[in-house]
Order: sequence, then structure tokens, then C-alpha cells
Amino acid sequence: MTTLFANILLPVAVAAVAVVLLLGLVNMMRGGSPNTSQRLMRLRVLLQFVAIVVAMLAVWSMGR
Repeated sequence: MTTLFANILLPVAVAAVAVVLLLGLVNMMRGGSPNTSQRLMRLRVLLQFVAIVVAMLAVWSMGR
């Protein structure tokens, strides 16, 4: 179970946060819709929460 969290889910979660962050920044720099930027930044916050939960589960499972 530790391998699943640490080696698979955590990099996927971090990559998802990075992709959404970059999409939001590109939209903002191109002068795109403010609503789209806002939606992407809200999604980024949600994905960061998921990444933190996955990281904590990985740490917890390593301690068991």
C-alpha cells in the first residue's frame, strides 16, 4: 500500500496541481476569461488538498 501512495498517487497528484497551475497562468497571461482563471485556481486549491492528503497517507502507511 505504501508503494501505491508514495510511488504512484503522489506524483500524479503533484503533476495535476502543476498542470492546473500552468493552465491558469497561461490563461491569465493571454488575457483570457477571468471566470476561467478563477475556476482553474479553485481547482488547483482542491487538487493541492488531495495531494496533501495523499502525502499524509503515504507517510502514515510508511510508519505502519
